[in-house]
Amino acid sequence: MYEGMRVAVVVPAYREEALIASTVTAMPPLVDHVIVVDDCSPDATGERAREAADERTEVIRLPENQGVGGAVLAGHRRALELGADVSVVMAGDGQMDPEFLPQLLDPIASGRAQFTKANRFYGRGSFAGMPAMRVVGNIVLSFLTKAASGYWNLFDPQNGYTAIHREALERVPFDLIAKRYDFENDLLIQLNIAHVPAADVAVPARYGTEVSGMNLATVGPRIAARLFKGFWTRIWWKYVLQSFSAVALLLFAGIALTGFGLLVGLWVLWETLGPPVATAGSVILCVGPLLSGIHMLLFAMLLDIQDPTNASRG
Repeated sequence: MYEGMRVAVVVPAYREEALIASTVTAMPPLVDHVIVVDDCSPDATGERAREAADERTEVIRLPENQGVGGAVLAGHRRALELGADVSVVMAGDGQMDPEFLPQLLDPIASGRAQFTKANRFYGRGSFAGMPAMRVVGNIVLSFLTKAASGYWNLFDPQNGYTAIHREALERVPFDLIAKRYDFENDLLIQLNIAHVPAADVAVPARYGTEVSGMNLATVGPRIAARLFKGFWTRIWWKYVLQSFSAVALLLFAGIALTGFGLLVGLWVLWETLGPPVATAGSVILCVGPLLSGIHMLLFAMLLDIQDPTNASRG
């Protein structure tokens, strides 16, 4: 129990027989329920978790591998059934330090947010020891996730150390969320559509003997495709169906004008190959819509960034 809230911790685990016991035994007293989700692991992950379990802990074994997202969602469902007010996610590899759990819970307890997420990159030394390409990949992926989800105040989207209030969890369409490595990104999109206030919490990285199974080179394109689809899903639901706001008008008008300007520009280039020279009217017909469209797109993005539902409450 924390600040009057019953707390459940969901621990998705796959091939974690070496680390799952230490993860379970490290749970602080404020945790009411520990839900270990054995994602059909071929090793002894489930057995090691049961051996380390106390009276707060239960182990769920999925009949087939669901991916990290599927395991997390299964744990969230069980947390709701147990009557938890907040459901926290901690990986089974011990990377997520339970010492920082109160920092994740405080914004929810105060009503400032209904979803909080750890951010490893607040400190100046956060990227120390990380390969340059991985640093660039994290920055690019974070920006794309900001644009797709609308949570411009959040960073480090692949960090799965999160806490969510049951009211927000009950509004999330579990069946529509991606279940593999793009789970965290897709969850943010669905939370934003549901107008869930979210906040980042500074939590330093803690690495041990665990080895990440995610390769950005192979997973990146799939996440990018998910973000592209998620962006348009969010715009359609949040700014068209739910409100039909200025963001939608500016965005669609901007796309139309930009596309028209580009097409006219290509036509002008084609017509002026060789001796002919483009007339002033042709150039204006190209440049005018193009510049207007770009300005509209930038203004639409600015309005989206300033949308008060895209951040925690003040």
